[in-house]
Amino acid sequence: MPVETLRDWIPVALSADLPPATVIPAHTPSGILALWRSASGKLTALADRCPHRGMRLSYGFVRGEALSCIYHGWSYGLTGQCQRIPVHPELIPPAAIKAASYAVEERNGVIWIAFEQPETPPPALEGFKPLRSITLNTDAERITATGEMRVLLAGIDVLLLIVGIGVGETLAHVMVDAAASDVDCIAVSRAVEGWRRECEQLGLEELAS
Repeated sequence: MPVETLRDWIPVALSADLPPATVIPAHTPSGILALWRSASGKLTALADRCPHRGMRLSYGFVRGEALSCIYHGWSYGLTGQCQRIPVHPELIPPAAIKAASYAVEERNGVIWIAFEQPETPPPALEGFKPLRSITLNTDAERITATGEMRVLLAGIDVLLLIVGIGVGETLAHVMVDAAASDVDCIAVSRAVEGWRRECEQLGLEELAS
C-alpha cells in the first residue's frame, strides 16, 4: 500500500460497523466527523457539528436519506445541506445552513475519508478481509511511521491500518488474509489483544525511560 495513498485517505471504520440508517463518530487525526449511512445505503461524512447550536451530529439519528440533530431535530441531506427545521416545517432552509461534507469511499469492507479532494481512490487491500477495529492507549508514531504494518498473528498474515486519533490514542483496523477461516479469525482476534498490550507496554516503558 503506497504511503502517498494513506496521506490522502484515512481509514475510519469497517463497513460492518455502519449498517443502514446508522451514524457513528469517525475518529481522524484532525478530529471527529459524523459518519452515517442512509436507509438506502449511501455513505456521507459531515463535520460533527450542527450549524444551529453546535451539537455533535454523531449523536443524532438517521431517518430515510437524512441525518437529524438530536438537539432540535434539524435535518441534513447527503450533501450536508439542511433540509428541514421542525419548528418551521413549511420553511425551505436557506442554502447557507449547511454542514461541511468530506469525500468518503468504501472498498473491500473499509470506509475511508479524505479531507482534501484525493487524486486516487483508496487502496483495495486485495487479498485481505476486515476483522475488527481496536483502540490502543499509545501514540501511532510508536507503532509505525507509514500508517500500516503487516505482521503474523496466530500464524495468519495480518494487515493493520494505523490511525493516530489523539495524544496517546491510536485506532487500528485489523485486516486478515482473505483465505482465513472462522477459526483462524477467532485466533487472530485473540492475538490482537496481546499485540495491543505489547504496544501499550512499550509506550509506557519509553515514557518512563
